[in-house]
Amino acid sequence: MRIRFPDGTSVTACSLAERRDDDSERDFGLYLDARWAPTWPAEVVDWPDFGLPASREAAADQIVAAFGRARNRERVEVGCLGGLGRTGTVLACMAVLAGVPPAEAVAWVRTNYDVRAVETEEQADWVAWFAARAGTQPRRRGRHEIRPESGLRAAGSGTGTRSRE
Repeated sequence: MRIRFPDGTSVTACSLAERRDDDSERDFGLYLDARWAPTWPAEVVDWPDFGLPASREAAADQIVAAFGRARNRERVEVGCLGGLGRTGTVLACMAVLAGVPPAEAVAWVRTNYDVRAVETEEQADWVAWFAARAGTQPRRRGRHEIRPESGLRAAGSGTGTRSRE
């Protein structure tokens, strides 16, 4: 499913069951489960199902870098096993980078992606940690520098779209 964030950046989110080796609509993948075993340009985050990343700093850097790629018009895919908990958590972090207020990021993902996204309280809390970290300094990785959007929107005014492609 293609997710368009309020700043216009978009990514594709999916589960392992939707994995396609020959996806011409993907330039890069950020995967939260080693079973993806990508043979295309990608990074795999060590992140157990229903849990948190083994290294939250490294995972945060990978999320920021993947969002930077998407913001630069690369076609980025995000996925885990079921496409809900870990994928939803990453989408909520990306929503923060796109300008969604941190306190609204999980709700935004549940409205614009899947009501079941971000499956645990720990994952929701990790989004808040990520937002605090992202707000402290810009992150640079390669040629991508990401700063959260400065104009916070009132509740309900940050729109996003989703589409099945």
